[in-house]
Amino acid sequence: MAARRELGDELRRLRAERRAADVATVLGWSESKLSRIETARTGISDTDLERLLHELAAPQPVRARLRNLARRGRDRVWWAPYRSSVNDPYAEYVAFEAEAVLICEWETQLVPGLLQTDEYAHAVIKSGADVRDQETLQRRTALRMARQSVLSRDGAPRLCVVMDEAVLWREVGGREVLRRQLQRLYDASRRPRVELHVMPFSAGSHAAISEAFVVFEFEDRPPVVHSEDLVGGQLRTKDPEVRVYREAFSDIRKRALSADETRELIARSGERLN
Repeated sequence: MAARRELGDELRRLRAERRAADVATVLGWSESKLSRIETARTGISDTDLERLLHELAAPQPVRARLRNLARRGRDRVWWAPYRSSVNDPYAEYVAFEAEAVLICEWETQLVPGLLQTDEYAHAVIKSGADVRDQETLQRRTALRMARQSVLSRDGAPRLCVVMDEAVLWREVGGREVLRRQLQRLYDASRRPRVELHVMPFSAGSHAAISEAFVVFEFEDRPPVVHSEDLVGGQLRTKDPEVRVYREAFSDIRKRALSADETRELIARSGERLN
């Protein structure tokens, strides 16, 4: 889904550069077909892509890159077995997570999904308003656990997390579940490509206090921001909006406890639950 969205964005940008507003008519397509391709609601066949690139007079290096994006957009993704149990925004989130080289996450209420234990994840997902049956609950929990392999693969992304101190107190799933979750956080804080920080209550108010978000950074394309809401969240790709979130994350990272101070606080929080 991420590759399909990038392909659509690139095709729309190329069409605007060529001032080819009538390209759909020239190709004998409906405007809605072109719109669905550019907004990633549908894929594009090799034949249609070649015709479109020809009409847009795309340079050869651009054509090669867009062909690759189209191929990736058609590939069966690793989470396909779970696809029926998640909505489109979540599926796209997983795609970005799998392709990122740096993931910067600000969390106001919960432990980030990549660091959750299975019992903590189960409790979080079970509380969701759109989870109405046991099968969906089990499949979503399994997907969340499977996502965590991204941190142990070759070429794993760096993960930088800032959590509000409230996360260490909220007894999601109960006291024992939280205690084991804090132990998982403590262990994660020692991993070489994971950086954890806690924003203490004493820090007071700040710009990101009311909205959790994730900034995905990529090797060969612009960053993307995912902000949380009750129906899957919002993806933000416009440069001015992304810049606001990146600057906000940089600010809260500086104001949060250091990695060592965070590790000590997590340890004390776990001892509190013994």
